[in-house]
Amino acid sequence: MGLDDKIENAGEKLGGSAKEATGKATGDERLEAEGKGDQIKADVKQAGEKIKDAFKH
Repeated sequence: MGLDDKIENAGEKLGGSAKEATGKATGDERLEAEGKGDQIKADVKQAGEKIKDAFKH
């Protein structure tokens, strides 16, 4: 996994955490769910990159 990808995935996950926390604090269930979705998407991307790296070696 390239450093750029790691940084992008970490940023996406952090952004998702912020959305989720804001949604919880304001009672906005849609924003909370969107934040959770962003975190899951970042995790899936990271897992995919790790699989690609495993096959490269």
